[in-house]
Amino acid sequence: MALPFDEYEVARTLRPAARGLAFDLDAALASVVALESRVPDDASSAETLGARRFGHGAVIGKEGLVLTIGYLITEAEDVTLTTHDGRQVAAHVLGSDPATGFGLVHALEPLELPTLLLGDSRPLEPGDPLIVAGGGGLSHALSAQLIARAPFAGYWEYLLDEALFTTPAHPHWSGAAVIGGAGQLLGVCSLQMNQQASDGGTPLINMSVPIELLPPILDDLSRGRQAHAPRPWLGVISHEVDDGVMVVDVSDGGPASRAELRSEDVILAVAGEPVSSLGDFYKKLWALGPPGVVAPLTLRREDDVFDVEVRTADRSSRLRKRRFN
Repeated sequence: MALPFDEYEVARTLRPAARGLAFDLDAALASVVALESRVPDDASSAETLGARRFGHGAVIGKEGLVLTIGYLITEAEDVTLTTHDGRQVAAHVLGSDPATGFGLVHALEPLELPTLLLGDSRPLEPGDPLIVAGGGGLSHALSAQLIARAPFAGYWEYLLDEALFTTPAHPHWSGAAVIGGAGQLLGVCSLQMNQQASDGGTPLINMSVPIELLPPILDDLSRGRQAHAPRPWLGVISHEVDDGVMVVDVSDGGPASRAELRSEDVILAVAGEPVSSLGDFYKKLWALGPPGVVAPLTLRREDDVFDVEVRTADRSSRLRKRRFN
């Protein structure tokens, strides 16, 4: 049976070699499955993330727990896992955590696969070798290295105090497993990005969520409970500019849209406190209180500077609720 990502195979010269490794490479790679999810066309995330999503997951529990990246399973009604040998197994969404970005599903039949033990990425240093593995075995595994641990602020109101950045980039990165030298799971791949190189080039790299963020929330996530208190949400897509944060787009019907924020508005301050970066903007916004709190913003629109109050919301309230059969 053809695997879902046959066209995304890693070049042979970039695949890891088992020789010299301190763990069973074949067993570790067999622990990574391909994941396909289907989302209703009218789901709120379908427009931006699509109604059919492909990625990967790592088996982390003998009882069929599979860890992935949350955007693959947000609002999903059907999830199918494909093993390295082509077996397909239906899975049920347990939950996703917008604060970390992790998602968890449960296989509805025995996977009969080895599991990846959870490690700790904090001892990693730039230059340390890693394997970034997608479902499908060796042909979908990439020899990589850590280039940085650094904060990451996403344009969709997302912030990690530390993220893992690796090179080269995996050709199909969503939910891929980041495996360390001891064969343990050290992270889950989330994004492909451009890095500004010293020679002026922009090579592709991957951003991954460190695995040590999982244990404190794993019990809640596996039980379908909210792992973190919800944060106030504006519904803006934004990026940094010299003196604040520029709005690129607003979510239809979201708080920013209702308050008539526009593309190219620059957010200069939150509650009178100047905004210095995207991450700083999120921290000041989230410090105001729970969802529903009013966010006093200072905006610049063309040549005008003015204040506006936006009543925030809970992002999850817009998501389609999972059906339990």
